[in-house]
Amino acid sequence: MSPLQLSVYWRLSLVFFFLSFLFYLDVFAAAVVAGSCRRGNGTMAPTAGQSQASGNRDSVCDWADWLPYAQTAYMVGLLLGSLVGGAISDRYGKRTVLLVCMYVHALCGLVPAVLPQPFLYLAVRCLTGVCCCCINICSFSLAVEWTPPAARLWPSAFLPFCFSLGTMGGAPLAWLSPTWRQLHLSLALPQLVCLPLYNSIPESPRWLLLRRRTDVLERYRCNSPADKQCLDLLLWSDLQKATEVQKECPPGGHAPSDIIHLKHPTVLLRLFIMSYLSAASALTYFGICMNIGSFGVGVYSAQFFSGLSEAPCLLIPLVRLGRRPISMLALFLSGAACFLSLLLSRYNGEPVLVMSLALLGKLCILAALFISTLYSIELFPTVVRQRCMSLVNLSFRLGCLVNSLVPSTPNGAISLAAMVVYSSGPIVGCGLCLLLPETSGVPLPDSVEDCERQPRPRPPSMKALWTRKLVSSQTQKTETLPAEKDELHTLD
Repeated sequence: MSPLQLSVYWRLSLVFFFLSFLFYLDVFAAAVVAGSCRRGNGTMAPTAGQSQASGNRDSVCDWADWLPYAQTAYMVGLLLGSLVGGAISDRYGKRTVLLVCMYVHALCGLVPAVLPQPFLYLAVRCLTGVCCCCINICSFSLAVEWTPPAARLWPSAFLPFCFSLGTMGGAPLAWLSPTWRQLHLSLALPQLVCLPLYNSIPESPRWLLLRRRTDVLERYRCNSPADKQCLDLLLWSDLQKATEVQKECPPGGHAPSDIIHLKHPTVLLRLFIMSYLSAASALTYFGICMNIGSFGVGVYSAQFFSGLSEAPCLLIPLVRLGRRPISMLALFLSGAACFLSLLLSRYNGEPVLVMSLALLGKLCILAALFISTLYSIELFPTVVRQRCMSLVNLSFRLGCLVNSLVPSTPNGAISLAAMVVYSSGPIVGCGLCLLLPETSGVPLPDSVEDCERQPRPRPPSMKALWTRKLVSSQTQKTETLPAEKDELHTLD
């Protein structure tokens, strides 16, 4: 790998490690408040011996009834981020949007520790969700566009793996932070310390080429011989189209044919399928993540093992299958595991076994998630890729928001209807994958014409099967005739 590629990968891995800290903050905050406050006479009050420890914690106990709305505010922020993330990254560049959102994201983790006010906390959680969504959109696109076609599955698997490591690292930090202020400081300060490291992330070479930023590309080329060779490998097909792009797209503006590309039937079909897969995956993944404490295991240990269960996703690129077979297999296994955990929970199965099956479904749906993210990047043309990814991400955030509004049973467990949706949604998506082309090893499309040239799925017809059988039988006859003649000669 070239130095610029290494710079992209290890810095984005650090981004995703810390991204999980504030992602699951609502789960940890609820546990901290529940441990430091007790319910009495219908209100939250500090326990004996703790009221003098921290005034901020006492004020949180006064408005602890607002905390359940924080997860909904965060999901609303993710939804808003999916609406604007693709458009602003197309206009201003992925690197610029990523840096701004990382700085705001880190500051959002620090504000509740200093100003623990209910409305401010909900607004900060909403803004954190916006930044998290924009970071996701820009990071995956940036990592994939800096990767050669043969290895594009690795960054899409490695970034969720770093997110899982962050989930495992955030759980002990939250466990060691018994108060509201300590919790937010322990999760926000590491991000603030690492902010200067992100300033060296390079911009997407494809975006620079489309915007005619040849001066920046030339500076990247002069960085080292390995970087020059890497850029030549990544942009060899795009350099041939640079003249056409310059004619259609003025500097700093959008191509006039963007809407035409977006309305094309091929793009619309792929957009519908990927949007459904994103919504179904969000319902299943976050339905298990946010209810991990309802399986009869402690919140902190369950969150740790929840992150540990996602670690095997790093091995997915070793499976030498295409995008479509892996997606179908992961979606089907996820639905089956969730259905089995549903059956066992209905018949009073062992909590450990029920949680293990649910975490297996979570692992499979996570594999389907990062493959579908890479799939979306490879399915849509460059001129509208970020807009299409933003719409797909919008469906994902709608699924997250719907999941946050799903009520649980009186004992805090996942309801029967919710588990049926969690198990059936991925199985339906498994069938829809049959309509998508195979994109592994194929260069990223820059136009709808490039999308049309991608290998299309064509189920074998009866005529083709009959012709194949007829040809194979004739081949066998032509192979056996010389053998029979040789036997006759030997007998003579």
